[in-house]
Amino acid sequence: MRKRATAKEVAEAAGVSKWTVIRAFTPGASITEASRQKVLQAAEVLNYSPNLLARSLATNTTHQVAVFVDDFANPHKLPVLEMLTERLQAEGLLTVLININRHFDHVHALINADQRQFDAVILFGTAFREETLGDRRLGRGFPPMFVLARDSQIPGVPAIACDAELALSEIVDYLFDKGYRRPGFMTGARTLSTALGRRHHYASFWRGKGVEGVIELAAERYSAQAGAEAARTYLSATSPASRIDVLMCENDILALGAMDVARNEFGLRIPQDLAVVGFDNIELGGAPAYELTSYEQPTDEMINAMVAMIAGKRDAEMVVMQGRLVPRSSA
Repeated sequence: MRKRATAKEVAEAAGVSKWTVIRAFTPGASITEASRQKVLQAAEVLNYSPNLLARSLATNTTHQVAVFVDDFANPHKLPVLEMLTERLQAEGLLTVLININRHFDHVHALINADQRQFDAVILFGTAFREETLGDRRLGRGFPPMFVLARDSQIPGVPAIACDAELALSEIVDYLFDKGYRRPGFMTGARTLSTALGRRHHYASFWRGKGVEGVIELAAERYSAQAGAEAARTYLSATSPASRIDVLMCENDILALGAMDVARNEFGLRIPQDLAVVGFDNIELGGAPAYELTSYEQPTDEMINAMVAMIAGKRDAEMVVMQGRLVPRSSA
């Protein structure tokens, strides 16, 4: 296997110093155009590319961004990750995906990210807890962190999210105008769902319309199976006359699981017997088998804002953006 060319070899071929070669590949460095062209031509002949790892030792930047993800059962994650990695790569940033699970929690992942000198950390999931940052093992000088698609009350950790209050206001107005008066709400893991703010706003806006006591269905995690089990437990324990007439789910994958159980195991008609609403507007939700009414987050705009912050093109700050309600036949 042929050994890769070095900066010294390029310098010798171009008749310049090694430092001139380094400056030629450093954006904004002081170098004449003639010298740059000589270096680039020699580099092309030798098939040379700069060693970014070595450069990171001198610049204290690695051009790597860590993305923490925990709920892989949610199909909403994949298209968002595709868009996010594409935008980061366009800025010359390499994405490292880190799976947060019961074997590798956030604290260990954050320490690992610090040791690997990532330029930034993106928290993209639901299991991240604010108190994690209080862990004594996380010292000063830690890579800047950003929260994507959920709320954050952590000073110095900006969140870029859909405006949950506005979203739930639109959803409740829509359902109220449709004539629904016995609302239910399905959460994911209760200790995690508070970060999304949806349950709180849903109940609050129903109270504003004179409807008290939103029934809660608790799923253990964010998956179709968990949504199905939560719906099965509720419908089995509740007589038809006492059941809710509309179920808002914290995300689409929970809603799809609930719809499958309601129709296939209990013979309910949707929306005549039970209306169902989700959140995220995943592609499967729009399929004819579901026709799920959902709320679409402004993913494109949120990612653009986050990448601009990481790239230093805009101030790092809390940003909330307006999404849109997508009405379909499920409600």
